Amino acid sequence: MDLEAFLAEWHNDSPTVLVHTSGSTGKPKPMLVEKRRMQASARITCRFLGLHEGDTALLCMPLDYIAGKMMVVRALTCGLQLVSVPPSSHPLATSHLSPFPSRLDFAAMVPLQVWNSLQVPEERHRLMHIRHLIIGGGAIDQALASQLADFPHQVWSTYGMTETLSHIALRRLNGPEASDWYTPFDGVTLSLTDEGCLVISAPAVHEGPLVTNDIAELSPPAPASSAPAPASFPRRFRILGRKDNVVCSGGIKIQIEEVERLLRPHLHVPYMITKAPDEKLGEQVVLLTESKTVGDVLALCRLHLPKYWVPRRILSVDRLPLTETGKPARHEAERMAMTPDRSQAPL
Repeated sequence: MDLEAFLAEWHNDSPTVLVHTSGSTGKPKPMLVEKRRMQASARITCRFLGLHEGDTALLCMPLDYIAGKMMVVRALTCGLQLVSVPPSSHPLATSHLSPFPSRLDFAAMVPLQVWNSLQVPEERHRLMHIRHLIIGGGAIDQALASQLADFPHQVWSTYGMTETLSHIALRRLNGPEASDWYTPFDGVTLSLTDEGCLVISAPAVHEGPLVTNDIAELSPPAPASSAPAPASFPRRFRILGRKDNVVCSGGIKIQIEEVERLLRPHLHVPYMITKAPDEKLGEQVVLLTESKTVGDVLALCRLHLPKYWVPRRILSVDRLPLTETGKPARHEAERMAMTPDRSQAPL
């Protein structure tokens, strides 16, 4: 979808807009979302970031998904000046706009776009001078976060999904406020299921509580009162991983994202953790990597992971499976893990 087509859809008589889920946990699904809720989400984000009428906003995301659509809606709702470039892995390249705008107040990107922009000095300079940069649609590893740590303006990681019309919480990636904990927007309250999954109540953007598949941890409530906080106290949270990304191996539950997190500072090749059936253990941890030296990868895993988290197989693949929005394609990864070719059995 191009910008003209989306604007036509936005200005028609229908109260809803068609969007598609990202497909990170399966095939992308179409869904209708209310325009009034998209406008509410736009106002909440702009208020949280302190964006004002006349500020410039960069559209560099596909308009087939909620992230791209919401950038346009924020511009329309809050009076931002929209700068549109074709979706690409190098959104800040001069070839998109010449001359490139000297000032960008707001931009939303996926980690791949940010990483690629950092590799080109001219693009890095533009990225560094975006006043409010939000990053979503995939995990932000330690290597990327470290390159953003000294940026002079605000850089944020987002938390949200299509059902919440993009994000409902942000966490800082740079400066003294950098944190692993997300701060929810005003009006958003949180709780946990018995299994530890995050439950979101955000009435401005979603009808009723939304039970996610994300295993989360809530921060303790602020010590303003000695009384215990209710379960839905609007406190900060951090994400440990997805419920369906748990490997049950020999009675031990292993969170895939936690394995990936522990390896990030040490494994500097493209990799992804997944799982496969195991006759003895029920399920086994499998590592996919674009590296051809699986022995070196195995050595690092043994050095930095708990014994029972070490992958039982390592598969060298030509390319890691990703969705169109750059997220790990977990179902495709599991399918690839069923193929024994080019594998090594560490244990």
